[in-house]
Parts: sequence; structure tokens; C-alpha cells
Amino acid sequence: MIKRIAQTAGFTGLLAALLLTLLQSFWVSPLILQAETFEKAEPVAVHEHAEGAMAGHTHDAEAWEPEDGWQRVVSTTGGNLVVAVGFALMLAGLYTLRAPTKTSQGLLWGLAGYATFVLAPTLGLPPELPGTAAADLASRQMWWIGTAASTAVGLSLIAFSRHWLMKVLGVAILAVPHVIGAPQPQVHSMLAPEALEAQFKIASQLTNVVFWLALGLISAWLFRRKSADA
Repeated sequence: MIKRIAQTAGFTGLLAALLLTLLQSFWVSPLILQAETFEKAEPVAVHEHAEGAMAGHTHDAEAWEPEDGWQRVVSTTGGNLVVAVGFALMLAGLYTLRAPTKTSQGLLWGLAGYATFVLAPTLGLPPELPGTAAADLASRQMWWIGTAASTAVGLSLIAFSRHWLMKVLGVAILAVPHVIGAPQPQVHSMLAPEALEAQFKIASQLTNVVFWLALGLISAWLFRRKSADA
């Protein structure tokens, strides 16, 4: 079983990471590069904002960042691979508890993963381009983790519980983090144009939904194939 999980996660993560990197290279990364031109063009002398207005928006001369070109692509691919394999391990582990009876069910698992780790958190903390004001990092991380956990529990109760009261409880749990609200900066501001920000949000959502659908579909197919071989 452990070998089956590892093989499923490894191959699934590799294929999904390559797909995600390809989509990001042609759609998401160009938007980030455009936003960075606005950020780098902003004179250092005028980087004086209201208290908390640009939390986390600092420049460190010693900080390393990959150069445009192959360094950025390699760094992005490596990060995507780690994330994809981790999520694939999670899906493969869940399949041991509730194995998909057909490959197409992987799409539902993928949609659930997208809703849990992308859609629900971005309702309060949408993807941001460089140079965008943001709240305290620790606060955002805590809210993101709580939202993902609440969404996972809520969807599980809705999908797998047989009693209607448990399903209602699931809906309530889904709403809790959004009722609390995500941490926000004291002053909302960004250096990039609003049109570029809107394009980035759409590109990020569509790229992630394709990634998660591929992750669910490939993992379900591989898991069923490995199970049949066993």
C-alpha cells in the first residue's frame, strides 16, 4: 500500500507540476513580470506609506531572487513539484480510505482540492501581484490555514454524511472563516494597474483549477491501475 501511494504521488506530482509550470510560463509569469516593472520603477525615496499600508512590501538588497529566464523557470518548476507531490500524496492517502471506482471520480476529488486550497482562501485573500499592499504575513497564514481546514471538514460532512443535520453543520463550518473575515491592510494600494490585477486573478484561478483537475484525474487513474496490478 505504501509503495502504491508513493508511486501514484510521484508520477502524478511530476506530470501535474510540469503542466502547472507550462501554464504559468505562458499566462501567469508574464503578468508578474509586468507588475515587477512597476514595482522596480517606484523610487525608493517615496516608499513611505501609512502605518501598515504596505506590510511585507520591503526591499532587501541582500535577498536573492532568480533572474528572468532559466533560473526563474527552474525555481518555479522545483516549487511546483514539491507542492504537487505533497497534494498527490494527500489524494493517494484519501484513496486508501475511499478508493475511486472509476477514473472520472478523480475530477471530483480535484475539484474538492481546488475548493479547499484555492477557491475558499482566495475569497478573502485573493492572489496579489508584486507591489500590492498586504496585511501581516503571520495573520494571513493563520487565516489561510483555518480556512482550508474548515473547508475540508465542511465539504467532507456535506459529501459523506447521511444525516441532514451533519450536512447543515458542514455548511456552517464552511462559512465560519468568511464570517470572521480575512486580515486586511489598513490602506489598500497597489503599484500595478487594476486591469493587470484583474487579469492576474483570473489567470491564477484558471491555472489552479486546471492543475487540480489534472491532479485528481491522473492520481485516480494511476491509483486504480496500481490497485488492479496488485
